[in-house]
Amino acid sequence: MNEKVTIDYLQGLKQAGEKIAALTAYDASFARIMDEAGVEIILVGDSLGMVLHGAEDTLSVSMQDMIYHCKMVSRVSRQALVVVDMPYRSYETGSEACDNALELMEMGGAEVVKLEGGADKAKIVEDLVSRGIPVCGHIGLQPQSVRKYGGYKVQGRNEEQAELILADAKALQAAGACMMVLECIPVALAERITNEVSVPTIGIGAGAGCDGQVLVIYDVLGLSPHSPYMAKNFLNETGSIRSAVKEYIHAVKTGTFPGLEHSFI
Repeated sequence: MNEKVTIDYLQGLKQAGEKIAALTAYDASFARIMDEAGVEIILVGDSLGMVLHGAEDTLSVSMQDMIYHCKMVSRVSRQALVVVDMPYRSYETGSEACDNALELMEMGGAEVVKLEGGADKAKIVEDLVSRGIPVCGHIGLQPQSVRKYGGYKVQGRNEEQAELILADAKALQAAGACMMVLECIPVALAERITNEVSVPTIGIGAGAGCDGQVLVIYDVLGLSPHSPYMAKNFLNETGSIRSAVKEYIHAVKTGTFPGLEHSFI
């Protein structure tokens, strides 16, 4: 990969059955390492609220936080597609979502914005796409709704929940989302969604059947005090940050990560 990754390029990977590797970054140093290693997507995640700010969840992250960190990442990302999370309550209405998304793109350098929600956010996705703003959806476990769930819990384990999540995926696609993150859902459900939608699916705790995978870089390097069940410390096996990132990409590309031990049944 020597050219800038585009949405069409990712679509081509899905159609060819080739896996997509994504990682989070919040600063130029990590972003440069990932970009040079060949990761296709760098996600500037609102997870920075937990791993950088020390909060218990992502809800306190502001638009200014996301613009600041996105700007650092986008400055050095020569090949990877830069996707940025829209923070909590920054997309309550279509007009608000458009204004904030444009700020993330114009001031932060984002190329795609990501928001949480399914059918309930379809109209907002439509509004964004109609303004020429590429959107990545996020369904399954939605960290910005963690208080509603009563904690970080696997979603879609019963038939009713599974059908609702599948409907969310199809609603996002119909609204114009260019890709979607599937978080903490059973392997079989993630595979079904991946097969039934035409846009790339990026899994985290959703099994190897997704079109791609994403992890928080701090979990890849074993720096988080309590790494989640679906994460793996690649630094232990490699001994350097650059090698750990390359090994993560290789494991995703070859389908050896995630294993069943990093997935939910």
